[in-house]
Amino acid sequence: MRWNIPNLITWGRIALIPVFVLLFYLPQGWLRLEVVNLWATIIFTAAAITDWLDGYLARRLGQQSRFGAFLDPVADKLMVAAALIVLVDLGRAHALAALIIIGREITISALREWMAELGNRGSVAVAFIGKLKTTVQLIAIPVLLYWSPLPHFDTPFWGQAMLWLAALLTIVSMIYYLRRAWPLLREGMT
Repeated sequence: MRWNIPNLITWGRIALIPVFVLLFYLPQGWLRLEVVNLWATIIFTAAAITDWLDGYLARRLGQQSRFGAFLDPVADKLMVAAALIVLVDLGRAHALAALIIIGREITISALREWMAELGNRGSVAVAFIGKLKTTVQLIAIPVLLYWSPLPHFDTPFWGQAMLWLAALLTIVSMIYYLRRAWPLLREGMT
């Protein structure tokens, strides 16, 4: 394992997950809900930005590593799964949407691992549909975390609508990746 700036940023993102989750489960009265919502939104948004930053720095500083390539998507999936579970618990997100998104992440991660075993990881490399899904998801989650009304913007409605759109894009992207990998999967099952 290489200790470099991008990997430290990724570890920092993982370390923020319990802080993020605990915000919502502090004893009642310690913080107003609006303050909790704001800090959770800031932490999640910072994690999303550092996801881009660690990759940029790894390329810019020549500090790319196999460990970093492994750890970065794990950190992303942990943060998104934690946020979705909290949002479902708070009644801000539907459990079905969260299950679709989390289930797809597990399925595609396993698919990529299997494709790597077969020496064909490139067949399930990140595509535009996957990036679009991630973008919509990374907008929906902070909106649902913030939750408080904004002038001329129904935060709960738009957050939930975007999360359902992310769930739909999740299904479409999973089908896309499975279709790309199907010939190799069929061959690998024999």
